[in-house]
Amino acid sequence: MKPINVPAAIEARGLSHRYGKVASLSDVDLNIERGEITALLGPNGAGKTTFVNLVLGRDRPASGSITTLGAVPGSAAARAGSGVMLQSAALAGQLTVREHVRLFAGYYPAALPVDEAIELVGLEHQADRRYGSLSGGQQRRVQFALALCGQPALLVLDEPTVALDAESRRLTWAGIRARADAGAAVLLTTHLLEEAEALADRVVLLAGGRIVADAPPKAIKARIAEQRITCHSDLNWEQITQLPAVIAVTSSGDRWTVRTAQAEKTLASWLVRDPNLTDLEIARASLEEALDQLLQREAA
Repeated sequence: MKPINVPAAIEARGLSHRYGKVASLSDVDLNIERGEITALLGPNGAGKTTFVNLVLGRDRPASGSITTLGAVPGSAAARAGSGVMLQSAALAGQLTVREHVRLFAGYYPAALPVDEAIELVGLEHQADRRYGSLSGGQQRRVQFALALCGQPALLVLDEPTVALDAESRRLTWAGIRARADAGAAVLLTTHLLEEAEALADRVVLLAGGRIVADAPPKAIKARIAEQRITCHSDLNWEQITQLPAVIAVTSSGDRWTVRTAQAEKTLASWLVRDPNLTDLEIARASLEEALDQLLQREAA
């Protein structure tokens, strides 16, 4: 629950921005609340990077307003409460992991102990290695430690798990969730939709600089009536495509995946035609499929 009289971590009203004649954001109203993870999604050029830049004070809006932690974006007050991890970072290669974290922790009034911040990202065995000698994935984990070390009220993460292996991604997800559980607002951009589905309490979908969806992942998936049936069947592709309510059919070996608008109707007919159907699974549309359909509707 949001504390009484505490402003939203990010509050945008009528927010617009242009690059020359191109509108990158158009009249966006959006609050990012504390204690929740918000995934900001959309195709390339949708306005995600523009919004992040406005939140951080790296750009100024053409019109409308935006505040970060109740302050002017980019101000000392906003920076003191924010932890940021962008897609790339130019950090000094000659400094060790510990030296980098100690330096950044010194910018914050209530920073984590240096060793605790390093342990959170699983780099305790690399703490005294120079940043320039680390692998790309290890460098990303250092960048995440720098974003976390000040225990920020707002955590802004732009593609945080790029170049990470599965174990590093798991550690990063756990760190993100822990920060939100501690009451921080998390603004996450990612092209990995399984990441958004696993982490986000809320998804904001941008297209053409406008918000076209704003809801929890389950609610967004529920807006798409389509379901998916997966099974082994003796029927061939032509027979399966003729089943009622079928939208599309794909196969992998002898295992079929059918997208349908009415799973019960499709399956009832299928079982009549193939009573030996096995390994049956029925699932709603994935977040990726739901977002794709929303974007297609927006473009129509």
